[in-house]
Amino acid sequence: MADAPKLKLVTPPPAGEEELEPGRAAGARRIISIGGGKGGIGKSLISTNLAIELARRGERVVLVDADLGGANLHTSLGIDPPERSLCDFIERRVGAIEDIVTPTGIPNLGLVSGAMDDLDAADPKYAQKMRLLRHIQAMDVDHAILDLGAGTHPNVLDFFLVSDHGILVLVPEPMAVENVYRFVKAAFWRRVRNVISVCGYEPLLRSVMGEGIPKSPVEIVSALSALSPEAGQLLSRQLEVFRPRLVVNQTRTPQDAEIGHAVVAAWRRFFGLEMDYLGHIPHEPEMWRAMRARRPLLVDSPAAPAARSFALIADRLAALDEARARSEGVR
Repeated sequence: MADAPKLKLVTPPPAGEEELEPGRAAGARRIISIGGGKGGIGKSLISTNLAIELARRGERVVLVDADLGGANLHTSLGIDPPERSLCDFIERRVGAIEDIVTPTGIPNLGLVSGAMDDLDAADPKYAQKMRLLRHIQAMDVDHAILDLGAGTHPNVLDFFLVSDHGILVLVPEPMAVENVYRFVKAAFWRRVRNVISVCGYEPLLRSVMGEGIPKSPVEIVSALSALSPEAGQLLSRQLEVFRPRLVVNQTRTPQDAEIGHAVVAAWRRFFGLEMDYLGHIPHEPEMWRAMRARRPLLVDSPAAPAARSFALIADRLAALDEARARSEGVR
């Protein structure tokens, strides 16, 4: 999510380490992260097929398996495990992330495989994570798509927060909806605390958040503004720029597809924050046949309704990019 102040991720960096700033003048034109509150909801499937859709439009795409310690995107693409992975980059056996990009057999699409079974790489140190994120941002591609791990681990949230488009995936089940709310709340407050701490307002934020009944972001902005207009303005700006996207996977009924609109409306009503619903992907046999055959849906059954859903999602992401470009041009 771009156009934000510099963020300190996790903890203050060690001496000599630079901070990471979303919104690049060079390198990857857009970073797209695919996350969610739980496993088994189709994040890898969506990451893979969205990457293929963008690559077929002539965009240069790299798919990054950022599920550190649980890599499986090579399986989704139907290729053998690459000889080099993120483990080689994190452990500095290679100097640049481009050295571990593996061809996928699909024009314009490369893969950076995850760390798989290396436990140290699955939980990188601060400096290792920052180096990885800087190299991803600097890649000479149109889109870097990050397939994130499940849950709200700090590393997962930090990858989500440096993205231009942070996409949340849910399936139409009550537990999945609840987990999406938990994920997006955790991501929002991590961003707020990072930005507030950079500017030295953390004690003020703790004082207004207090104990007892949780306050909404809008209530906290009001309380913080009363103590410090500058801090209130900074937090208010975070409310404006934190705008995740949403995709509903495995829909079976029209009511399932409408869950996305309901989640967006509830998020706006209860938290005063905006979210964009990109669309839904229907449940259909072709999807699972392709997955079992280790072939991406867009390769195996490109005319399937679910396959066409990825084109609509890509169109909506492009429209959001165009709207932002027009907004930046006006400023």
